[in-house]
Amino acid sequence: MKNIKRVLALFMCLALCVGVLAACGSGETETSSTGKKYIIATDTVFKPFEYTDENGDFVGIDVDIINAIAEDQGFEIELNSLGWDAAVAAVQAGQADGLIAGATIKQERIDSGWIFSDGYYNATQTFVVKKGSDIKSFDDLKGKSIAVKNGTAGADFAEELKDEYDLKITRFKDSPTMYQDVILGNSDACVEDTPIMQASIKEGDLDLEIPEGMANEGSPYGFAIMDEANQELLDMFNAGLKNIQDNGKYDEILEKYLG
Repeated sequence: MKNIKRVLALFMCLALCVGVLAACGSGETETSSTGKKYIIATDTVFKPFEYTDENGDFVGIDVDIINAIAEDQGFEIELNSLGWDAAVAAVQAGQADGLIAGATIKQERIDSGWIFSDGYYNATQTFVVKKGSDIKSFDDLKGKSIAVKNGTAGADFAEELKDEYDLKITRFKDSPTMYQDVILGNSDACVEDTPIMQASIKEGDLDLEIPEGMANEGSPYGFAIMDEANQELLDMFNAGLKNIQDNGKYDEILEKYLG
């Protein structure tokens, strides 16, 4: 009787092992069929490129572009809305695979280890003032206090003019706080990417305005990785970007948010 029990126990153990192996095998098949999954870091509020809409959904040009490219190239993404500084730090630390956050392609970033995709949107940067301000030209900026967002092309633009116009520059971590500083009168002007500022003033009914003729020539935004091990992701972004531009999806996304 003891021998029979031992045999039955052995069969039950073998059956359990087979079941576990089968389950593992099915999981691997499912994973391989859905493609690789990448963690993509982004900003929290950079409207219309990334922001939370009235329904609580995270949306925007960058969000739709990376989702369209992922679908086109057959990979999955997990989008982490962290804020600019935290998003950059996450990619640098290897906690995220790539960054899409209206990041201007510039040599300083390339020199510090950023690896950019092809440009996917060309944006200018402009000075922005409170409605009714006397600032109408660059000459009117002399000795003024200027708010900028840390680490951005807008901040670089202000720095380029700092000595010529004796600008007093204050840095902020996010755009809404920077805007508020100008609205409250603590800063005389701020510098922001033109399409972001246009959308923010229109949809947020902000007490701000964009003087004519106070923008630079602009530079392209790029998707970025900071580890050569993620080159495949960058290559897929470039290939997918070309495809969605060719098939009209890219233009649909811009029309949706910019009109």
